[in-house]
Amino acid sequence: MLDILAITGPIYLCIAMGYLCTRMGVFSKPDLRVLGKFVLNLALPALLFNAIAQRPLADVMHMDYLLAYGLGSAVMMLAGYLWARYVNHSTGSYRAFFAMGTSCSNSGYMGYPVAQLVLGSIAPVALALNMVFENLIKLPVLLTLADNADAGGHRRWRTVLLDIVRGWVRTPMLVVIPLALLVSVMGWVLPGPVARTVTLFSQVTTGLALFIIGGALVGLQLKGKRRLVGQIAIGKLVLHPLCVFLAFTFVVPIADPQLRTAALLYAAMPMLGIYPILALKYGHEEVSAATLLAATVGSFFTLNVLLWVLKHYPL
Repeated sequence: MLDILAITGPIYLCIAMGYLCTRMGVFSKPDLRVLGKFVLNLALPALLFNAIAQRPLADVMHMDYLLAYGLGSAVMMLAGYLWARYVNHSTGSYRAFFAMGTSCSNSGYMGYPVAQLVLGSIAPVALALNMVFENLIKLPVLLTLADNADAGGHRRWRTVLLDIVRGWVRTPMLVVIPLALLVSVMGWVLPGPVARTVTLFSQVTTGLALFIIGGALVGLQLKGKRRLVGQIAIGKLVLHPLCVFLAFTFVVPIADPQLRTAALLYAAMPMLGIYPILALKYGHEEVSAATLLAATVGSFFTLNVLLWVLKHYPL
């Protein structure tokens, strides 16, 4: 168990450092937003570019991974939406946010650091594939459902599609993926100074992303709707990885055992860090923030258990 804690310990120590520095006033919430924009708009895109551009296309485009991870996540998303509607009798946009909480992982800020420590060089490849599915399909679908619910279902589909495309174009992580694929296919080599600059930006991703997560937890409280918070946290930390496991075990086998492990690890992460921010527009920010706190704390236990299982029963 100590060797597993040697992997997860630095991750949660970085999160704790972010929490303490923000709690003590060394960094403020606006500071964290600036750091977060740096990670999302520069560091993570640089990481994805290096992961894709420096490899042959065959080493990047793992359709088995994309289909298996996508199928497991889609099943969890649909199950979460139906649970919110028919069991919790949630109304309007909260059905979409319940589904988002149970199926959308924090792949960039937390999933990648964990996968990188456990798996090494395959981690950014899996991250790029996750980003394609999550940002091109999953998040646009859920936010569209939320918008339509609040608009009474009267938004024109042309408007919806235009909003989705605009969102793609404004997301640096999605813009950089086709550019990196082009470099990979053409066999181009970046000039040395440019390549080293991209690498320098990519190298700050892991620790800074975890630090930001810790700082973002300051001020969040587990108050009210604890039953709802518990349902979403269990769905995300337990049921989402289970759905992905069943998908690549029985429906779409993933050939590479490291990618099977990566799919399970990414699915086992808490929900995306901007979950409460996205919920703000719809009035669900309090329960979303409480859920993020519960899932992040709970992941310390579920992740250690998962790594212990993977150590003794490798995929």
